[in-house]
Amino acid sequence: MTTPTPLFDLRPTHNPNRWFLPLTEAVCVGPPGNQFMFGGVGLAAAVAALERTCARPVIWATAQYLSYARPGSVVDLDVWTPAAGRHTTQARVIGHVGDKEIFTVNAALGTRPSDISHQWATKPSAPAPEDCEPRIHWRGDESGLHGQLDTRLVKGEWGFGHSGGEISPDGQMLMWIRPRADLPIDASMLAIIADHVPSGIGAALGMSAGGNSLDNTIRICRIVPTRWVLCDILINAIHGGFGHGRMHLFAEDGTLMATASQSVIVRMHGERDAKAEG
Repeated sequence: MTTPTPLFDLRPTHNPNRWFLPLTEAVCVGPPGNQFMFGGVGLAAAVAALERTCARPVIWATAQYLSYARPGSVVDLDVWTPAAGRHTTQARVIGHVGDKEIFTVNAALGTRPSDISHQWATKPSAPAPEDCEPRIHWRGDESGLHGQLDTRLVKGEWGFGHSGGEISPDGQMLMWIRPRADLPIDASMLAIIADHVPSGIGAALGMSAGGNSLDNTIRICRIVPTRWVLCDILINAIHGGFGHGRMHLFAEDGTLMATASQSVIVRMHGERDAKAEG
């Protein structure tokens, strides 16, 4: 049986605290000739580097996006662990291309012995992924990172090609996401999926809109085997050119695997096309 190619190619170095990520178009988004690394890939690579360096699972991780990395470049990831206790490690990753910092990730890792396990968040009612319409990216571009993910729309009007429409009464968008390749849903994959919060901007406004992520925070609850992830996106508010939203990431069996939140620069599709996404 052929092992599927990982979504991103994180490689070790002689230094156990340094990793590097060659950037190909497969992990980038944007129009031809002006592509850049998908922000969720940066967080996902940092999560993988943290877990491999610290030998502990990520509890939470938050990325601040500072600049753009282009295909053909190599992102170095330096892991720092200023505090490591009996059950918890506090750590940081700096992702950079040469001396240009691309993102910074702060995180905590670990696990503690406990018999307490309960979930209050409930998975929204949704038809099976196979019964939902495929999501077509607003630019019609299925190359790069977008082409590696299968997304199925459950709820949320996209408003593609329209200058305006009805504002959503609740700001909610639902969609199923899975990697097209037979890859496991782990913390790194959830970090990539979580970076789709900006997709809810257009659905909330009823317009052809999205945004550039300023940050991406993911909190891991309990990861279970699943092929699809149901993304329950809620845009909380948009004001002053910025939007704020969250996502709950559910397994097919209803397990809450993670929660995520982001702030984004709101953009109408076509506005500064080279940087718009969502």
